[in-house]
Amino acid sequence: MAPPAPPPARLAPRPGEGSKDPDDVNGDGYRDLMVPVTVGGFDRRANPAGEERVGVVFGSDHGLDPAVRSVWSRADLGLPEPDAAHRGKDALAAAAVITVDLDGDGFPDFVTVRNGPDVKTKGFPAARAITYVSWGSPTGPTPGAEATALRMPKQVARLGISHWVRGDFDGDGHHDLAGPAADKSCLMVLYGPFDRSGAPARTDSRLPWLSGTLFPDAIDPSGKPRATSLLVHDTSDGEQSGNALLVAHHGTGLASPGTALRQGNAHAFGDFDGDGARDIAVGDDHSRNDEDGPGTEPADVQGSLTVYPGSGTPPVVHWLPNTPKGLDTGYSPGGFTAADPDGDGRDAILAATYQGATLIDGDRRTNVLRQGPATAGSQHTPAKWLHARPVGAGDFDGDGHDELVLAWAPGLLFGLYGEHPDHWWITDGTRPRDQASFTTDHFARR
Repeated sequence: MAPPAPPPARLAPRPGEGSKDPDDVNGDGYRDLMVPVTVGGFDRRANPAGEERVGVVFGSDHGLDPAVRSVWSRADLGLPEPDAAHRGKDALAAAAVITVDLDGDGFPDFVTVRNGPDVKTKGFPAARAITYVSWGSPTGPTPGAEATALRMPKQVARLGISHWVRGDFDGDGHHDLAGPAADKSCLMVLYGPFDRSGAPARTDSRLPWLSGTLFPDAIDPSGKPRATSLLVHDTSDGEQSGNALLVAHHGTGLASPGTALRQGNAHAFGDFDGDGARDIAVGDDHSRNDEDGPGTEPADVQGSLTVYPGSGTPPVVHWLPNTPKGLDTGYSPGGFTAADPDGDGRDAILAATYQGATLIDGDRRTNVLRQGPATAGSQHTPAKWLHARPVGAGDFDGDGHDELVLAWAPGLLFGLYGEHPDHWWITDGTRPRDQASFTTDHFARR
């Protein structure tokens, strides 16, 4: 199987009429894929401006087309230059940019958190987080149009919100934002629709601040109102750590305190039993940093995942593929992705494994394998690091069947940590052929 080739010359996306899918950037009814695009390598000393850009490959009735793409830099998104205190430290990171239709016009907006001037807190300087919105349009954010600073409630305005996740937390069909206050005072929820001054329809600061990382359920791409719950994953240094589920309810939003779930660093929301209710899977992502016993986890954690049905029936445990002796690749672990490649209405779980990716559908296991080239540029990749990692899934051609997204890059950063992917495969379900494949190293040339 040949690795991806450089993409053809860039074509502009077809303007759409608007949709309810926050991943449909041009609103034409087909889901799009956001990818990081890096200019000039990853050496921050040689490249202090942090020339990472946000790329989007647009979907169509034939799926993702790497020729139809757009790339936005910091300036294109209308974001201000970093001030002197943060220059070289405030690089645009594509992974930190989220798309969400805040004003409800059918075209997702790009939301980015940037460091503002330091403010004094208890006698010491602290960075103030400022959230900017680059408003969407039928072709995505207009390059160079000044971004709007989101209007923060008074109680969190001094330091702002450190990062956001998107959702529809009260199930009213409008897109919302949730994020932890930088001063640790609360978990702030801003409910849509937002106006073009950056003001939300209403705010909620009743939820306590929680340490950890936020993972929301997906907004229904069809636009059907669905209250999206929120998982809070405990801080982890590699060991498998705990999780709490904040269940969302129509009309009232997220409930607190959360429901404690098992330990595990991998998780995904989906409908894994096909009953129409949203479930959550939590499991072992195989990372290990246990002071009491390196390489081990408790028997109810190690090598397993647990599905918690949305119907309230008892959790179901599944076992992850074991790594055969002598075949450990040294790859760091990966998370879970919900995917329905056969279109039967029941999600499977796409998990990173020692050999690339495995789709876990009940008791059935299907390997999905892609490999990068042994030599990329002047860089040789050890054989144990050639396989691609699963990074997502989506129905990019609108046929009711999900495609799987795998990515790869040469070098240590990807081999060990999965960072900075630049080779991409969009599979045709679990079949060996691809719907599309491409590299992003030419994307920055626009």
